[in-house]
Amino acid sequence: MIINMILCVIVVLIAGMLIMRTLTKKKEQKVEQEIQQDDKTYTLAKMTEFVKRRLDEITKINLYDIGLSEEELKRRKKKKYELKKALKGCTYGDVNDKKYVKELIYDLLLKEYGVDETNISKAIPFDIPSLLTDQDKFDILIYMYKKEFGYEALTQLIKKYNLATLKYISGEAKPSYVITGDEISDIFEKEQLVLSFSDKLNVVVQRIYQHYKGYSSIDEVRDMNIDGVSGGVSGLPESFLSQVAQTDGDYLDQVLENKVPRACDSIWIFFQGKSIRLAFLSFETESELKRVCQNIYKYNNPGQLSDSNGYKINEMKDGSRVVVVRPSFSETWAFFVRKFDVKRATLEQLVLGPGHEKGIDLLKFLVKGARIISLTGEQGCGKTTMLMGMIENIYETMNIRVQETAFELHLRKIYPTRNILTFRETETISGQEGLDVQKKTDGSVNIIGEVATDPVASWMIQAAQVASKFTLFTHHAKTFPNLVTALRNSMLRTGVFNDERTAEEQVVQVLNFDIHLVKDFRGRRYIERVTECIPLEDKNEYTFDHRNEKTLEGKMDKFFDNATHYFTKVTDRKLYDYVNIMEYIDGEYVLTNKISDTNIREMRNNMDETDLEAFDKFVEENWGSVSNKKEEKVVAKRTRKKSNV
Repeated sequence: MIINMILCVIVVLIAGMLIMRTLTKKKEQKVEQEIQQDDKTYTLAKMTEFVKRRLDEITKINLYDIGLSEEELKRRKKKKYELKKALKGCTYGDVNDKKYVKELIYDLLLKEYGVDETNISKAIPFDIPSLLTDQDKFDILIYMYKKEFGYEALTQLIKKYNLATLKYISGEAKPSYVITGDEISDIFEKEQLVLSFSDKLNVVVQRIYQHYKGYSSIDEVRDMNIDGVSGGVSGLPESFLSQVAQTDGDYLDQVLENKVPRACDSIWIFFQGKSIRLAFLSFETESELKRVCQNIYKYNNPGQLSDSNGYKINEMKDGSRVVVVRPSFSETWAFFVRKFDVKRATLEQLVLGPGHEKGIDLLKFLVKGARIISLTGEQGCGKTTMLMGMIENIYETMNIRVQETAFELHLRKIYPTRNILTFRETETISGQEGLDVQKKTDGSVNIIGEVATDPVASWMIQAAQVASKFTLFTHHAKTFPNLVTALRNSMLRTGVFNDERTAEEQVVQVLNFDIHLVKDFRGRRYIERVTECIPLEDKNEYTFDHRNEKTLEGKMDKFFDNATHYFTKVTDRKLYDYVNIMEYIDGEYVLTNKISDTNIREMRNNMDETDLEAFDKFVEENWGSVSNKKEEKVVAKRTRKKSNV
């Protein structure tokens, strides 16, 4: 009797569980049906939510719980690992991982979410151009141009429609470099693009990707072959809104209506030397700008960006340099990405205009002649790119050692068979320590990406004297005397010397040539001058003429002559002179003063036979015959023989 009752209870419980399960399934099916009928199902927000959930499921699923065969388990594990790796790598700027993730999103939307030709326009109104936003039009333009031109898409678009020009826009008194939404709309109308369903879905996939794993509105722009991109560097910071609200309510209304740009509306590109504002693009919210800043610098785990450590300098996976800053170090979140196109870093592509042949030959001979060269100029004038172009002319027998703040030159990508090793500063290893290590790595040429600190400047001077055959470095000095003064002061501040004159004497004895680059207000970059430093010898001008004088007055006159020479040397003796070897005059490169005989002789000593003949011809054609040329050739040959032995 009791057993029967227990069995009845069990049967009732099982039946109840089956009924509940059936009802739950029906309820879920009803909810799903309601979602499918919802107008918001195919919006970007809903599809992004779906993609996030599905990718999360795929990466977190326990494959051992679903009863797979051994072969299928291995295959699924491999795909799961690849997806995890790609999801991580795409946030570092890896275009291959980005492509993999986008293809997966494409398949999810097409095969699982049911996106088709009819409902895709609910995400972006492709069929009604008047409803497209400026960003929609730009995304479509970039996608279609990218199909034809690859990563040159943005460059081709800007050049075709002459967008990189100074222009006046409403509300601004002075012209500026800006690309407006009206210009993008006009271009979109002129192009008359015809998109297939696949094209439309790819545009939607890109939009979903950039807000999920990408860099928001700059995601595709960052991949383009341009000089750089930055954000958060203009507009009104969020912290100012409370101040504005207390003082000017009308101004706050204008900000809220997007009539006044906010910091999150700030997107700039650096294109062929010009900083251009993309007025039609925006991060929309401060939190989106913050998300981009927090993700864009993460490659190789450089450490945490925090309030106490308010900036980070790092590189991305494609070699781009990235600098990120945050409050309270800066007034708003901001980032700066600089890209260096290693394929274009040749002197023939960098030195352009009338007379460029002579300019290119001069730079090549300076490098082949093993001269210590500084490249100076303001930020963005092309110092690093010019340095990359000059390195091509260093003899392949010389080992190259590079010291940088962040990896920028990437010389081994250009010259994979050459003996090159690059060091950089870290949180625990200073630039000074890195340069000390270089002395023990059999390097012939020291290249310093930027002499930015006193210890590095001081060590550079010391290394140029004894540690390497010659040195190339960049600096931000505006004039040649400023360069000498800055290097001298660095020597003093680090305690290497205590006397100004002695420190300056060491600098001018080391420094041979300065190449000064300029970027004008139109963004045009060129070499303004090539300057040679000529140390002045300390001649003994004292005399003993006082011994020949018979009178006391005569002896005193001769004594005062010697005293005058002494005080001149002590107080105001000129330690160096400098002359411009080449200048940029009226849009043309012109060779002016001749290279000094001392430098010509030393340059010959470091050249092979072929370059020696070409250099002699270059000097004769531009500055006339060289004195004692045969004798100097003999000296050069003897020097090379000794060095070979």
